[in-house]
Amino acid sequence: MSRDRALLERALERGEQDGGSVEFKERLSRDVHLEGGRRESLAAQLRHRLLSGDGEATYVVGVTDDGGLAGVDPDTFSETMDVLSLLAEEADAHIDDVQTWGIEDGLVGVALIQEGGVLETDDEHVVIGTAGHVDHGKSTLVGSLVTGKPDDGDGATRAYLDVQPHEVERGLSADLSYAVYGFDDDGPVRVRNPNRKSDRAAVVEEADRLVSFVDTVGHEPWLRTTIRGLVGQKLDYGLLVVAADDGPTRTTREHLGVLLATDLPTIVAITKTDAVSDERVEEVEREVESLLRDVEKSPLRVSRHGVDAAVEEISERVVPIVETSAITMDGLETLDELFDRLPKTAHDDGEFRMYVDRSYSVTGVGAVASGTVMSGEVEAGDELLIGPMSDGRFHEVEVRSIEMHYHRVDEAQAGRIVGIALKGIKESAIERGMVLLPREADPDPVREFEAEVMVLNHPTRIGDGYEPVVHLETIGEAAAFYPENGRLLPGDTGETTVRFKFRPYLVEEGQKFVFREGRSKGVGTVTDVHPME
Repeated sequence: MSRDRALLERALERGEQDGGSVEFKERLSRDVHLEGGRRESLAAQLRHRLLSGDGEATYVVGVTDDGGLAGVDPDTFSETMDVLSLLAEEADAHIDDVQTWGIEDGLVGVALIQEGGVLETDDEHVVIGTAGHVDHGKSTLVGSLVTGKPDDGDGATRAYLDVQPHEVERGLSADLSYAVYGFDDDGPVRVRNPNRKSDRAAVVEEADRLVSFVDTVGHEPWLRTTIRGLVGQKLDYGLLVVAADDGPTRTTREHLGVLLATDLPTIVAITKTDAVSDERVEEVEREVESLLRDVEKSPLRVSRHGVDAAVEEISERVVPIVETSAITMDGLETLDELFDRLPKTAHDDGEFRMYVDRSYSVTGVGAVASGTVMSGEVEAGDELLIGPMSDGRFHEVEVRSIEMHYHRVDEAQAGRIVGIALKGIKESAIERGMVLLPREADPDPVREFEAEVMVLNHPTRIGDGYEPVVHLETIGEAAAFYPENGRLLPGDTGETTVRFKFRPYLVEEGQKFVFREGRSKGVGTVTDVHPME
């Protein structure tokens, strides 16, 4: 007997002993189990199981009534989860977790159902993107904020965000990480154990106000990923960290440039203040103030002017500065108060739109596209378009379910970082840079567009055929530039035609982007588009 099968059969044995809170189902189908009186009968059965289990019930799918392993194919399992979700909703409950096992005859799954409807999101959700040089303590600071736990000096709280084994081993983030905490009337609502999905989900459920972090990458080889995190997410604020034992670096300046290019109100956190003298902290703070003034920003020391002034004054021009230490926890209460009081900035009430940042496949659920909702709202059951594909076409899909920080939600509005399970497409067909739109939309794929660009840094001149990588929303694609006047020099602002090298995307007038090739960098705004014929 395989190890997985042995684990499953032990789970079934425990379920039989538990009795009233466990239900065995081989399969559930829309045509049979949601018709006539079956739906009401099954919802009543689920309520009974919840009552017997003190608010929790376990449904084992892919087994016979006596607990024998039958197994179902993935499509049947997915439909069963859809039906079970509808039954749970009718019983004022929700599916909290699903585990699956592969056996010879298909899939067997165990779904944990808990009392309480799925979360209805609200407007009190602020999204913050971090930036800063490698080893300056971005992830450590965020880890201490969301847990309320001090760091041990070796980056222990960073492990709450760095999810890849090689990231943990090297102590360097290599991709975007996400974290969440919140606030209620009694103060911060923190994550008890960030390594447990259920604990992150509990914050989403319990807090009146949420703060989500998009934690970016500080190491130079992954600057492209950092740009993706700052440009491709619908952020409300930026959090730029500068270590007191190092001070501003070239990477600090580059990340600040990206934040400024996106017109993002930003806070600077000076980290590791415990590691140096007060005189050194003061010296670094003056360096940061000078750096901000060089780019025509007004620094505001929160230690001098207070949190009230920071909340009132923060803008594209005014940048609050906070001194912090994740070891002593100095300054973290100040950040808590700021994040609790700062208003949400990224409102957009247009039609639903989400650029895909990641995609993955979940057994029994299927393809999931994740990203930040850029505008409008989306609900389970909505019919959408996804694309463009490489040939410019858009594909019709349906929303199975929506999750936000591992908590299932009824709907998601602009600014939410979500995973959307999609029916009607395979995960292998979804690519970063694609967009989700309402089914009735009439999108025009774009291979070429006009833009006004500013060259921030380039060793020579930019001429026809120059090929940087263009970062627009979650798109990161090589593109050729054809300047209107034939060339652009460092510091120049001018018009250029931009043509994606490999495939079309959805691009619209007014969108901002960053372009980069080696150490050459610039920013731009789309002024006109040329839809594919």
